[in-house]
Amino acid sequence: MPAPTADLIRRLRAAGCVFAEEEAGLLLSVQQSPDELNAMIDRRLAGLPLEQILGWAEFCGLHVLLDPGVFVPRRRTEFLVTQALELCRSEAVIVDLCCGSGAVAMALATALPDARLYAVDIDPIAVACARRNVANRGEVFEGDLFAPLPAMLLGRVDIIVANAPYVPTDEIKLMPLEARAHEPPASADGGDDGLDVQRRIAAAVAPWLSPGGCLLIETGQRQGAQTAGIFTESGLLPRVLRNEDLDSTLVIGLPVSWADNLSDRVSL
Repeated sequence: MPAPTADLIRRLRAAGCVFAEEEAGLLLSVQQSPDELNAMIDRRLAGLPLEQILGWAEFCGLHVLLDPGVFVPRRRTEFLVTQALELCRSEAVIVDLCCGSGAVAMALATALPDARLYAVDIDPIAVACARRNVANRGEVFEGDLFAPLPAMLLGRVDIIVANAPYVPTDEIKLMPLEARAHEPPASADGGDDGLDVQRRIAAAVAPWLSPGGCLLIETGQRQGAQTAGIFTESGLLPRVLRNEDLDSTLVIGLPVSWADNLSDRVSL
């Protein structure tokens, strides 16, 4: 990898790139002509997410392919993956809702090659990207939450994971410009309190879960109690988990009537 030049680092830092030296090194690592490199640098200086420019993002130690306009997976969501893996048996049936690029599905499929994995997103651009990442390790469906899933999965899903949008509509304007301008609004906007999609998932999840099956949803730190309340209102027994290192919060839940089936796997 060529050493980052001081001028490139300076330009990136002036554009607001916090990790300017690291970003310069990544841009220079791509095999390209000088004109192509300058075009990539110009796109970054204009505010495009670095991952969309490179065409990949690192997630759980994997290179997740990314297309322009697709939500960039965040490191905080690695907590969702690690917690799901703690609850999964090797041949689990897993559903990833609001899958975006398929990063979570890809990480779970890599760790559990014998699992049966299904992913869903409503955005056709994200679905095309997820199909490249998941490839032959699972199936990716285009549609609204549970709607496109095959009926044969009813009552058979062991783990449902969801990084659903949870930013309140009025707070979208406070997000970094690169996210607001270059990622799909629907990937962040969760309605008035940020929890509209979570409510829909929790209300519809029970018929899909196997006995002892779990729902795991990523949420905001200050929304953890609200998300847990949504789970309770939908007949789910919740547990809020927090990882300070990743600044990540998630809620795990399962139907109250099946809670005893999980007693040996997680304390709710």
